Amino acid sequence: MKKLLFLILFIFGMNLTFAQDNFDLSTLRIGPYTVFMKNKDVEKFSKSKLTSFMGDDDYMKTNKVNYLGEVIEISIMQNYDDQGQNTGGYQIYSLMTKSKKFRTKSGMGVGSTKDQLIDAYRNYPNFSVAQMWDEKTEKISTTKSTFTLTDNDAGTLLSFIMINNVVTEVSVFMNEGC
Repeated sequence: MKKLLFLILFIFGMNLTFAQDNFDLSTLRIGPYTVFMKNKDVEKFSKSKLTSFMGDDDYMKTNKVNYLGEVIEISIMQNYDDQGQNTGGYQIYSLMTKSKKFRTKSGMGVGSTKDQLIDAYRNYPNFSVAQMWDEKTEKISTTKSTFTLTDNDAGTLLSFIMINNVVTEVSVFMNEGC
């Protein structure tokens, strides 16, 4: 009886270990999605084909996907080969979420404060803090700012958008080098 109980607990424990959810947040990813991920890999998680918005006013449009009840917004771009020819596929350009579940290894995410970000990333080699533009007033915002980590090796940025010094959304996107 003890052996049977031990076996059942062991199998149950192994299932929990292998079925862990991915709520990782880094300079490359939000959950299972990574910047530069190709369409076939994206569709494994999203269970559908994402839309590429190509109009002049479409640069702000995103695909909303549900990952374990949490919304991740994905922007994609056409994929090109080494000769500059369109392959017909796409890759992820940027990711964004307002979910509190996604966290960095340092525990930072939506709900973190500016002071917590500075304490956590004080020794990070390349970060910046800046005020953001307010579209309504057409001036620099006094309440909205961004804390950005630049990963030069990966060619990406992790940006924490803050209102009144509290993170309200997190974005990961390609660094275009501008």
